[in-house]
Amino acid sequence: MSGCWLVKSEPEEYSFKDLLREGRVIWDGVRNPQAQRYLRQMKKGDEVFYYHTGREKAVVGLAEVSREAFPDPNDPRYAVVELRPKAQFFQFVPLALFRTEPSLAEFALLRQPRLSVMPVSSEVAHWIKQQARYPA
Repeated sequence: MSGCWLVKSEPEEYSFKDLLREGRVIWDGVRNPQAQRYLRQMKKGDEVFYYHTGREKAVVGLAEVSREAFPDPNDPRYAVVELRPKAQFFQFVPLALFRTEPSLAEFALLRQPRLSVMPVSSEVAHWIKQQARYPA
């Protein structure tokens, strides 16, 4: 079974539209030790929900890991992964909606809001896709 993750980005720095346009990206700049551990756990083919921070505060699309963790070319002490886009969501899933769902109370997006990379359980992934009207 493949894993599922959520990554966060300021849309002004690197938006999901940028990823769609470029077709792939090296996901770098992650320095938090816990987020680094999660990057190292990602496997090729894992799904990745793309979350815009800032004003939007919403899951806006779905990507996948196209290359597993490897040393950051700019600083080999850190790991990076390569992502490629799968689909932009027609219906974004805002943070406010996550907060209304009691079953999501333990989800890291709500419990650790500053964490930039986090695992997503299959139940949460299913809920996000339902809200986004994305086929499972």
